[in-house]
Amino acid sequence: MTILADPKVRYLLGAIVGLLLVGSIAGRLLQRRAQTENARATADNLVARTRAWWAMILAFVGAEVAGAGASAILFGLISFAALREMLTLTLTRRADHHTLFAVFFLATPIQYWLVYTRSYGLFAIFIPVYAFLWVCIRSTVAGDYKDYLGRVAKIYFALMIAVYFLSHAAALLDLDIPNFHQNINLLFFLAIVVQFSDVMQYVWGKLVGAHKVAPHISPNKTWEGLIGGALSAAAAGTILWWMTPFRPWQAASMSLLIVAAGFGGGIVMSAVKRDAGIKDYGRLIPGHGGMMDRIDSLCFAAPVFFHLTRYFFALR
Repeated sequence: MTILADPKVRYLLGAIVGLLLVGSIAGRLLQRRAQTENARATADNLVARTRAWWAMILAFVGAEVAGAGASAILFGLISFAALREMLTLTLTRRADHHTLFAVFFLATPIQYWLVYTRSYGLFAIFIPVYAFLWVCIRSTVAGDYKDYLGRVAKIYFALMIAVYFLSHAAALLDLDIPNFHQNINLLFFLAIVVQFSDVMQYVWGKLVGAHKVAPHISPNKTWEGLIGGALSAAAAGTILWWMTPFRPWQAASMSLLIVAAGFGGGIVMSAVKRDAGIKDYGRLIPGHGGMMDRIDSLCFAAPVFFHLTRYFFALR
């Protein structure tokens, strides 16, 4: 039995698709009628977030139909794109070329192969230990010590976030939870809470936001938006408890932790952009940023959700 065979999930998907159609139409109308720069920015933001939701739903359904192997490939490609965007910002040198080749074409596929083969023990330490050793040693052997620590740290930072962190989302499919056989529901739950939180933080911030969380890093993020988005996401997570192994209060608690980690991810990745002097990580979605702009919250939330679920609910 697949997730799409569950009537409740089909109804949920139908409702989401309906809301996305409304959001897409509303965004286009707002773009056409926008008279001020602020109004155009708001409309553009709505369109960008709606497109991200469409991509998430299409990827989710495609992965469900194709199976676990396709899910590992899908997330591997997402990681590859995000890693490329992050390392484009890094001023590497010729001595780093072999290191970068290994990061892209060895470390990334091996990490997702370990996810696919359910090799949890090695999956959990491959990048933090072995890939880290390779990055440090290979860049040293190349003989170029200029800004060595900065170069190595940036390469490893990108590898951890874009590949290691995100791979935990795909690894949710491999958890062995007693009396629960719909692991893809966990991935769906995580994605919905993360995306819904991002949207509601933006909405609440626009409606009642007044106190900036980090005005010099992300001036659009407010405490009111964070609290409103967190409570909204917790409510959504509680409503969706039936598709998880959690009780309603556990689903609410997980949702709040997902929101906290995702918000931290958004702030951290905004700080990276500020430091690099750029607005977006890429141009994957013309006018709306790159891959990392769309998955920054998910990257930070995925390992937190995975390990908490594994520790409290899965057989180890």
